[in-house]
Amino acid sequence: MSKIMKVLAALVAFAVIVVLALPTLVHKLGLHPEYHGPEFELAGKRALIITTSHSVLAAPGETEGPATGVAASEMTHPYYTFLDGGMSVDVASIKGGEIPIAPDSLGRVSISPLDERFLADPVFTAKAQKSIKIDDVDFSEYDLIFLAGGWGAAYDLGYSDILAQKIGDAFYAEHKPVLGGVCHGVLGFINVKDTQGNLLIAGRAMTGVSDKQIKELKIEITPQHPETELRKAGALYESQTAFRDVFATHVVIDQERRFVTGQNQNSGLETAHKMMQVIAERDQ
Repeated sequence: MSKIMKVLAALVAFAVIVVLALPTLVHKLGLHPEYHGPEFELAGKRALIITTSHSVLAAPGETEGPATGVAASEMTHPYYTFLDGGMSVDVASIKGGEIPIAPDSLGRVSISPLDERFLADPVFTAKAQKSIKIDDVDFSEYDLIFLAGGWGAAYDLGYSDILAQKIGDAFYAEHKPVLGGVCHGVLGFINVKDTQGNLLIAGRAMTGVSDKQIKELKIEITPQHPETELRKAGALYESQTAFRDVFATHVVIDQERRFVTGQNQNSGLETAHKMMQVIAERDQ
């Protein structure tokens, strides 16, 4: 009996070690990688972050299901990148008001240091609780416009005529703002039209969460999937892969240097920095 107890104790101890080490392990595998590229100061410039207002992960037409919303890091990583780069940052959402944040994105394994900074930041948390409704925002006043992702974005960003119209108007603004997004956030670009009424992203290199990652996570009930919808809109989709795409990352700048898109939740930091880089190099 004592041998059995020793074996059980050893197994329990091993399980505890694995649980405690899990956040470090998934980080080393590729979740929320650190950014080591060039950084830029854009004092006086303005950034706008736009998120979903949808809070339920359910089949289209259904109203009950697990809580969802924006993936925390896809909002916090660009916010602090822009803020720490000297920019003023506003936060808006499709309906305005409190932004739903996917609970699992703030879990012990997935939470990032910038997510923790957000939770302790009364200014940013207030912005997230009282986000500006996109109808009330003049997009052309901003130098950078970033569309955050998360499962909630699959339900409203790609269906918002107002969002598409405002992004289209901003694209043609005199100061040429840079447009960016990650994961499901890029769905906000699929219906944007150019001045001739053609889809603006057709022929542009872009990325977003891969169909492979969605299948691996077994969350296919959402009404839109970025890779599929980007391809339908004529974008030149590209991505990187891994043994599980949740650990992959990829950032794309289109040839005109107007769109910077990131593949998934791991791409937010690099996407935000690359957006700032485009502005900084253009202003030189």
